[in-house]
Amino acid sequence: MASGVTVNDEVIKVFNDMKVRKSSTPEEVKKRKKAVLFCLSDDKKKIIVEEGKEILVGDIGETVDDPYTSFVKLLPLNDCRYGLYDATYETRESKKEDLVFIFWAPESAPLKSKMIYASSKDAIKKKFTGIKHEWQVNGLDDIQDRSTLAQKLGGNVVVSLEGRPL
Repeated sequence: MASGVTVNDEVIKVFNDMKVRKSSTPEEVKKRKKAVLFCLSDDKKKIIVEEGKEILVGDIGETVDDPYTSFVKLLPLNDCRYGLYDATYETRESKKEDLVFIFWAPESAPLKSKMIYASSKDAIKKKFTGIKHEWQVNGLDDIQDRSTLAQKLGGNVVVSLEGRPL
């Protein structure tokens, strides 16, 4: 069921910027988003970039020690969100980077919010072409342990996530 919610152009721009890894200067790389949250606008008609809820590549090692833990802390405990997380991980063979689309719908979120976010998920997913990994998360228990994300990315072949061994 579609909700009639539209996706703001800024959301699409953020996605395209995160998806395309063009060769850039070190300064440009620092400004690239590592993770970002999207929410519904106040009138519940648009999916927008949530102000201040992002982690930049340049923050890592500066204000952010572990990007994964920091991303989990951005999630509101009592409401739904969509998120994009640019996961850096290693398998036994190679280093990889993949975007993960996360639908955060905690048990404690209001039912109406869960319904609107669930019915609007297709609108945002259609704009995010080429996403290989989608993850619906229903509480901190599901997301706090980085090995759960590693399973999503490649099962038991993943040996480290964000430079930390599993």
